[in-house]
Amino acid sequence: MAGDNITLETRGLTIRFGGHTAVDKVSCAFSRGVLTAIVGPNGAGKTTYFNLISGQLKASEGTVILNGRDITGLPASQRTALGLGRAFQLTNLFPSLSVFENVRLVVQAREKKGFDVFSLARSHSELADEANAILKRVHLAELADYQVSGLSHGDQRKLEVALMLAMKPAVFMFDEPTAGMSMDEAPVILDLIAEIKEQEHATILLVEHKMDVIRTLADRIIVLHNGALAADGEPAEVMKSAVVQEAYLGREIADV
Repeated sequence: MAGDNITLETRGLTIRFGGHTAVDKVSCAFSRGVLTAIVGPNGAGKTTYFNLISGQLKASEGTVILNGRDITGLPASQRTALGLGRAFQLTNLFPSLSVFENVRLVVQAREKKGFDVFSLARSHSELADEANAILKRVHLAELADYQVSGLSHGDQRKLEVALMLAMKPAVFMFDEPTAGMSMDEAPVILDLIAEIKEQEHATILLVEHKMDVIRTLADRIIVLHNGALAADGEPAEVMKSAVVQEAYLGREIADV
């Protein structure tokens, strides 16, 4: 996974809460065009690792490198501006506005054309066209005029993907994207992630518990246990490890 295509890298990334080490010297490089699934038991440090990468938490030690730049000391907002996109922490960004306005404002902010909620769409026709194209892509075009606060849980998650697409990040981060979704809604999100992988040639990180999802989407699996990196490799290699099956992933993976 190494080479010139590396977009994101963590080096010795660590965080301690009192006497507890939640993430312990994790070093990983993530490449363009590769979807990496991050798995492990509850409390393994998966979401904490995500929070360190995206800037929600400050590392005790180690560094985060994005496109060759050390971003360890930057806040989450600056990391986003530099191309680090994290979905499913964007819910209710503008809850009182319409679905369309949410996406248009993100496109507008990305293009640095000002923050003007009440500007006419025709004055930014190219932004409106892009916003509409993104909504169509995530199957929300028919809900463009709906207020975000009234959306179903599944449609809010689709909107979160739309907002991340509008950012055009170099790295897409998904933390349990199908959690809380119905059997009918989940495939739409998974299809969107697969489409992003194919069309955007982006670096994708996915925290997920469902082994069928991982088997379908992942090019690579890394396993965290007690905050440390326990395994890293191609899905077939990691999944067949007896140690990983028993200690980290449980019997579900054997059933798959």
